[in-house]
Amino acid sequence: MFEMPKNARQEIKFVTNSYNYFQIITWIKMHSYNFSISYEDRWINSIYFDSSNYQAYASNLSGQSARTKLRYRWYGNKRLPSAGQLEVKNKRNYFGWKNTFKVYEDPYSHGDNWKAVIRRISSQVPYEASNILKMYNFPIIINRYKRNYFCSIDKKIRITVDRNQVVHDQRFDSFPNLDKKANLPDTVVIEVKFHRNDFELASDIMQSFPVRVSKHSKYINAVDAVSWNKA
Repeated sequence: MFEMPKNARQEIKFVTNSYNYFQIITWIKMHSYNFSISYEDRWINSIYFDSSNYQAYASNLSGQSARTKLRYRWYGNKRLPSAGQLEVKNKRNYFGWKNTFKVYEDPYSHGDNWKAVIRRISSQVPYEASNILKMYNFPIIINRYKRNYFCSIDKKIRITVDRNQVVHDQRFDSFPNLDKKANLPDTVVIEVKFHRNDFELASDIMQSFPVRVSKHSKYINAVDAVSWNKA
């Protein structure tokens, strides 16, 4: 859908039990590459959209070399959709990038159904983004987690640490809801992000990381969790 930009990045992901959180944070802060806090930690909230036949889920699960995910993201304590951004997440082989479209007005007002939320998002983004939202117009889950942000002294390597994830099933409701909570393992997800030309540098930094590399997708895990709850 979108051409891969020259600044497309790679990510290395790690997943561990939540009781290792402080060990991970200490390792990052004590690393010789001088990581510092790049943003204050904050809550991240997202709606993941898909087609009615779960096209994005299926392409991710099968490991297709070219795939796309659509989500609406906002930050802070509000648990229902607020001003934020529509994000098209693209993956081509090992490389990924986001196309981001700002939404300045809250897409949700009290009592709104999903059709109204989608209509308000669509009215605030360019045609190309609105067109993708027409393709992926089925709200699957709302997820929420707390994120820490770190960046290396030369700005080449970024690390995010996510914890306290909560997922709510939206598949069978006409209105956004925060009642149907999935049972998720209590984990910490670490993502190391870097330009594709800095792979050797990132690999060298991660040599002593106290957790093993792990394939992980918040969206895939969330869909599996809510589907298991329904079983």
